[in-house]
Amino acid sequence: MPKSTGLLERGGSQPEGLWYTAKTRLLGPPLVNEQLSEQRLSKPLALGVLSPDGISSSAYGTEEILIALVPMVGLAAFTLILPLTLVILFVMTLVVLSYREVVMVYIRPGGSYVVARENFGPRIAQVCAVALLIDYVVTVAVQIAAGTAAVASAFPAVGPYKLEICVGVVLLMCYGNLRGLKEAGRSFAIPTYLFAGSVILMIVVGLIREALGQLHPYDPATMHGTYMLGSSTSGIISVVMIFTLLRAFANGGASLTGIEAVSDAVGAFRPPEGINARRVLVAEGIILGTLVAGIGWLAHITHATPYTAGYPTVLAQEAQKVFGSAFIGQSLFYLVQVATMLILYTGGNTSFNGFPFLTSYVAGDSFLPRWLLKRGHRLVFSNAIILLTITSVALLIIKDADVNNLVPLYAIGVFTAFTMAGFGMAKYHHTRREQGWRYKFAINFSAGALSLVVVLIFAVVKFTEGAWVVLVLFAILVPALIRLNTEYRAEAEVLETVTGEQPPPPPHYSRRVVFVFVDSFDLATLAALRYARSLRPTSTRAVHFVIDSLRAERLREKWTRADRGVALDFIDCPDRRLIKAASDLVEREVQDPGTHVTVILPRRSYSPLLGRLLHDRTADKIAAVVSRIPRSAATIVPYDVPSRVAVLQSRQAAVKAAKAGKAATPVKAPRPAESVKSLDGQAAIAAELSRQADVVSQHALPDGKPRRQQGQRGPSKGTTPIGSVTTPRKVTVEGKVRVIEIRPVEHNSVLAVEIHDPTGNLTAMFYGRSNIPGLICGSRVRLQGSAGIRDGQPVMINPAYELVSAVEEE
Repeated sequence: MPKSTGLLERGGSQPEGLWYTAKTRLLGPPLVNEQLSEQRLSKPLALGVLSPDGISSSAYGTEEILIALVPMVGLAAFTLILPLTLVILFVMTLVVLSYREVVMVYIRPGGSYVVARENFGPRIAQVCAVALLIDYVVTVAVQIAAGTAAVASAFPAVGPYKLEICVGVVLLMCYGNLRGLKEAGRSFAIPTYLFAGSVILMIVVGLIREALGQLHPYDPATMHGTYMLGSSTSGIISVVMIFTLLRAFANGGASLTGIEAVSDAVGAFRPPEGINARRVLVAEGIILGTLVAGIGWLAHITHATPYTAGYPTVLAQEAQKVFGSAFIGQSLFYLVQVATMLILYTGGNTSFNGFPFLTSYVAGDSFLPRWLLKRGHRLVFSNAIILLTITSVALLIIKDADVNNLVPLYAIGVFTAFTMAGFGMAKYHHTRREQGWRYKFAINFSAGALSLVVVLIFAVVKFTEGAWVVLVLFAILVPALIRLNTEYRAEAEVLETVTGEQPPPPPHYSRRVVFVFVDSFDLATLAALRYARSLRPTSTRAVHFVIDSLRAERLREKWTRADRGVALDFIDCPDRRLIKAASDLVEREVQDPGTHVTVILPRRSYSPLLGRLLHDRTADKIAAVVSRIPRSAATIVPYDVPSRVAVLQSRQAAVKAAKAGKAATPVKAPRPAESVKSLDGQAAIAAELSRQADVVSQHALPDGKPRRQQGQRGPSKGTTPIGSVTTPRKVTVEGKVRVIEIRPVEHNSVLAVEIHDPTGNLTAMFYGRSNIPGLICGSRVRLQGSAGIRDGQPVMINPAYELVSAVEEE
């Protein structure tokens, strides 16, 4: 007989849900918290892992400048590109120098957001948070679109399908990151060095061929599909020309994106973290500057003109012209395109690491929803990864995966973060006035001011091309995050006890009333009645709100025949407003200040999809209203209907098989077969309730030994398995902390700590203690002392304890 599917790996008997089973098959087995470790990066590895986003932007920065210049000034664009490239290199130098100070002061992750929060406060820092969130989303779209353009430059046949390819790559990245894809591996460093090496080789070969007089420019007359060459007769000081130059500079600013990535991961470096991060940042700046300058110069020499379709790219045209059409030249051309594709896709993937961590920081400050703090199946921030995927795919579809259409959304967020980081560090130095602070202040303030100028330029010259969308997002999201924080703070003030104040004494009610709201007489109602009796109230009343008199009469007959020992009250509800009738009943009862009312609501739990379609979840609505009434509380007692339906169906199948004589092996029901004629029968109800009380046996391995949880270790040498402690004696046990409780005992308190190993559980009682440093849920501890037995479980009073480190466990 095949084994039951969907059982927990740790040996429990409860079946897993369909969604969990699907996640396990798609993403792999879940990771446990002990596997959440940090890998330290060496400088060469860090340069390769953390700089793809920054270095890869050189692949399209020069092209974006030409797209702005060529239609306006024609061939003069290939002359103007040189001074514009110099200006961009100057801005890049200031930004790199500014972030050199950031990585020396703030070694924790967070980069610009942490700088802004620490120096301007959490509310102003939300401007930086929104800028970085937008930047991460647009980075995915731009990098993937540019990478696909590199593929189409080598293989033009795939060009018409660039949108489909981009969406497919983003979805593939989402899947990989949901599985726990790590960027600290050496494989992520390969594209960086491959791209930098191949492009520098192209630049060197191009300079040599230029010096030898062998590098000739393209003839615009023979190129079809490029941007139309404009006229260069316009005066250089005309308003149109100035606007064009500013627009070209704004486009070229895309070359500086990603520089802040090193500052977001300073904590991942080997010690000394700040110094190593500074060196890697400078190396990234030198490589990026070299690539931008070299690609710009080759564009000046070759007259590589951007195509309206986005491919072949300017970089691909330069590689084709420099390497030539021979076999070796074509091989190097394809190498450049492959390297460009890899680094751009890798740069896009960096957002899948940075975006979730940024959202977790902001959510930790209570400016984003708390569900963004939750780690998922593979210890990654799954919700943030899915959110990034949805927004970036939508952006690619809206902008048709065109880099030029996406750039207007790009640099505002990037340079806003640069601005906040520069001004934040300037304030830091001005406040602390450490040695050499004036020089550092000048660098950071200049970088912040220049970045602010770039933001203003971009907002003006790119306003109609899509920058207005980013400005609107800032205007909406920043107040929204602050409003969300206000709501969280208001909730915290209500729920938290003010430090230094004694909590109010627990109320003493002279009368406790329990209402059990009854809709029908079934197993769910009986489970609610049994729970109501366990509360030992002053009085228990079953209540049915009468909407249908015939149904109420049938319920009265069933209730009378069953004789449950609780009177059933019928309350007329002519307007069919059940929620109002319930609240009126409770309000009348609590008019006496000495009365507390508890409402018990049986809720029949169905499958999530059908349950929403077939049932209106009245119990939840009543509970929400009753819980707001003073001196009252609502408790929902769930009853799992699908599992009972499955039991009934298995019994019916067994009866049919037995009658037909076709079953070689009888179907095993959870209980010995009993005749269940109807839910109305008292005998059937009693049998079903007794079945609910059965103890579920532990799922075991073929050798009879219990399964061990994933990530769980057995007892160390010299310790006694907890399961073998069945009589009072002195023992040494070891296990993982499962539950921690602080229990009041007269005028003192006792810290109850439950630990477990694969063989069983043990409770340690520390009298007079309310906290033990390091003793938290999930930690491992070794206890030594006398163990007694209480309620069949081993108990130790004030044992000697020792926290067990991960190294010692190995």
